[in-house]
Amino acid sequence: MKEQVLDSILRNKIVAILRNVDDDKIYPTAEALYAGGIRLLEVTFNQSGPDPIGGTVSQIRRLCKEFEGRMYIGAGTVMTAEQVQAAKGAGASFIISPNVSRAVIEKTVALDMVSMPGAMTPTEIADAHDYGADLVKVFPASILGAAYVKAVRAPLEHIPLIAVGGIDSGNVAEFAKAGCCGFGIGGSLVSKKMIQSGNYDALTQTAKDIFAALQ
Repeated sequence: MKEQVLDSILRNKIVAILRNVDDDKIYPTAEALYAGGIRLLEVTFNQSGPDPIGGTVSQIRRLCKEFEGRMYIGAGTVMTAEQVQAAKGAGASFIISPNVSRAVIEKTVALDMVSMPGAMTPTEIADAHDYGADLVKVFPASILGAAYVKAVRAPLEHIPLIAVGGIDSGNVAEFAKAGCCGFGIGGSLVSKKMIQSGNYDALTQTAKDIFAALQ
């Protein structure tokens, strides 16, 4: 299963990030993204919320059931081994973090899920890889810039990188050219304004526009 998920990430390239989407809107949002070509969804933990595990686990479980065989569902903003375990129990197939946590990476690997920790410096990127990460998320990508990614990849070309943070249809091709093999995209794709207004067709079109920019 892990190899299939990793292959899907490398083939489909875009992971849509669902952050704080209401329960009653999570399914139509996912359907709209699927219609736009998205095959990978990240549902984030809300670390500052009253229940940083329960709500996310419930949404992951529902999406895994509704989209079984169509999309892979993962957990994002994962900060503890406990959250890794909870995500696994809900059916998540990949784990994404904003930071490099050896405990989180090793727990993810032990549970046979794809590990994508977030890193900024060459040291963090190399450490994440050494701890067992399958892909390393360069974050925040748009602030660092595609030139930074290209420079980092020169000595670290053996480590597959995905760009996350400020990626949209206007810069995704630039990061692809710099050597990124995948992209995590949140607000510019999963627009809260579109979701709140029920404009799901616009979500679908935004996804299509991003894929078109990658061609």
